[in-house]
Amino acid sequence: MNANALRAKYRMLSERLDERSLRLCLASDALALGHGGISQVARAAKVSRTTIHAGLRELRAPTSSITPGSAPDKQGRRVRRPGGGRKTLAEKDETLLKDLNGLLDPVTRGDPMSPLRWTCKSTTKLAAELRARGHMVSQVTVWRLLDELGYSMQSNRKRREGTDHPDRNAQFEFINAAAKEFLGHGWPAISVDTKKKELIGPFKNTGKEWQKKGEPIEVNMHDFADPALGKVIPYGVYDVGRNQGWVSLGISHDTAQFAVEAIRQWWLRMGQRVYPAAPDLLITADGGGSNGARVRLWKVELQRLADELGLRLHVRHFPPGTSKWNKIEHRMFCHITENWRGRPLISRAVVVELIASTRTAQGLAIHAELDETTHETGKTVTDDEINSLAIERCDFHGEWNYSLSPRNAPAC
Repeated sequence: MNANALRAKYRMLSERLDERSLRLCLASDALALGHGGISQVARAAKVSRTTIHAGLRELRAPTSSITPGSAPDKQGRRVRRPGGGRKTLAEKDETLLKDLNGLLDPVTRGDPMSPLRWTCKSTTKLAAELRARGHMVSQVTVWRLLDELGYSMQSNRKRREGTDHPDRNAQFEFINAAAKEFLGHGWPAISVDTKKKELIGPFKNTGKEWQKKGEPIEVNMHDFADPALGKVIPYGVYDVGRNQGWVSLGISHDTAQFAVEAIRQWWLRMGQRVYPAAPDLLITADGGGSNGARVRLWKVELQRLADELGLRLHVRHFPPGTSKWNKIEHRMFCHITENWRGRPLISRAVVVELIASTRTAQGLAIHAELDETTHETGKTVTDDEINSLAIERCDFHGEWNYSLSPRNAPAC
């Protein structure tokens, strides 16, 4: 039974059962839940663990035992009268909840003068600060009060994308229209991006995998890169129309030359077989990184690719701060990460096999290969190289949307 169902159950029972009956009910539920049941029931019923333990003792005691100091019930057992017992600390200390809320309020936490502005807001430190303000509370009491106030431990969430560009939605529509046009003609439309670098060796990989109990895979305690194995850089090419992908695993640097080489290999090994008559290729990419809109080497290398393949390359960049909207992120990379979760990437060959074996119910298929070429950083692109590009910029945000035609063929 989940926590919400337990809370609803105890809320209804508390109005109908006397103190002892409710305590026995809580104790029996805690026993039925097994390990962690006491804490789970205590949270749901908003009672202390001591109450649950008292109920457990009564369940295990002979039925003739009587709790001293209370009025007897119809069976001769003693039950505290309704409303009896000590008042809660929040009832006795009228400013306690206000001060606790104040310490956790975002406005208070943002105040440089707040004593908890620069520290972790643990229950221990919250209790210490409340005691400094004259409240006699323990860490356990603070934990219980936080639960009653609706607080819980939560991690950060990556949801903010930064300041929206005024033409953000218009650019999305522009990209979508181009993709529909290409797919309607049966021409290739690909999404490209670099996945984060991965350490090679016996290192911890996030996620969990089924193992024999007590026999986890042992990995290094520290994530210091192995000098011999180093890291790999996965650069992906995702075919939007066919739900197929290519991943080149670089071992040197994530450069524009490496990015375009991955596109070249995808076309030579996969693309040209299924699009033999296509005159154009649509490439959607992030606005930054090795395939960024401002990277001069990216355009120069794409021009060389257009000349080599005889294809007109149409490039559409996503607006700033919207990289997660790239198709490859949620159509391919997320499934690769899921496939190798909890497994140390002990060798480059293992990474290649794990990527290539990634499948989905929708038919995703990926081919992966190692790119052992050393791609140098810091390459200078001259103005003459830029001026020689057969580039045509779109009227709408030409810095994001442009085409590169083969220089050995007339531009369309």
